Amino acid sequence: MPEGDTVWRTARSLDQALSGATLTGTDFRVPELATVDLAGQVVHETLARGKHLLTRIGDDVTLHTHLKMEGSWHLYRPESAWRRPAHEARILLRTPRWKAVGFALGIVELLPRDAEADTVGHLGPDLLGPDWRAGEALARLRVDGDRALVQALLDQRNLAGLGNLYANELCFLAGVHPTTPVSSVPRLDRLVDRARVLLEANKERSAQTTTGNLRHGHQHWVYRRDRKPCLRCGQRIRVEMTGAPGRERATYWCPRCQPA
Repeated sequence: MPEGDTVWRTARSLDQALSGATLTGTDFRVPELATVDLAGQVVHETLARGKHLLTRIGDDVTLHTHLKMEGSWHLYRPESAWRRPAHEARILLRTPRWKAVGFALGIVELLPRDAEADTVGHLGPDLLGPDWRAGEALARLRVDGDRALVQALLDQRNLAGLGNLYANELCFLAGVHPTTPVSSVPRLDRLVDRARVLLEANKERSAQTTTGNLRHGHQHWVYRRDRKPCLRCGQRIRVEMTGAPGRERATYWCPRCQPA
């Protein structure tokens, strides 16, 4: 699933391309919106809220989309060929200069502008948003002190924008096993601050790194490095599925740097 920095960058691209333009056509390829036509409406802005995208159109409509696992937004000039199959397209927004195509989106819905909070109001402070408050995120994480750290970091109600990549990497950088209870994590405040630093450092580039090294195979400490040697100590990285049934995620750790 794309991380918050990827969603932030997507929102910026859509905002720069579409804001201020009048839609010349729309094509909603989801059954409940198949007859909707927003042609003639002005796009005002697109912003990210955690992993959610909000595109404000006309006087009172917000297009709410979510990339989920496989989704992406592409921008094309009118004459350009698409880079993903047409059958994966879920929405097409046309302006005189651009075609914005949302492929394989997990959520596509239209909301009244004043109902945005009903959809994203439950989210914790956004790591890349103007509402970021480290103290609030820290307080939310500490509400359930018995919860495994990696699961607490993935819970968007605590802090919005972390996916599995950053959650696992933050556990490594903190030197704690991913299933360590939140209440047992030393300097949790430092971990929260580091989460924002990592997303800020990566939001301008598509190649994410938590090690500071962009070479292939060296970008991350543990994420997707199962059975490979730890970049710090050489021990083989381990992986197992953790989380509630139906919501399991691959969890990575170094048994020497992050003892259980």
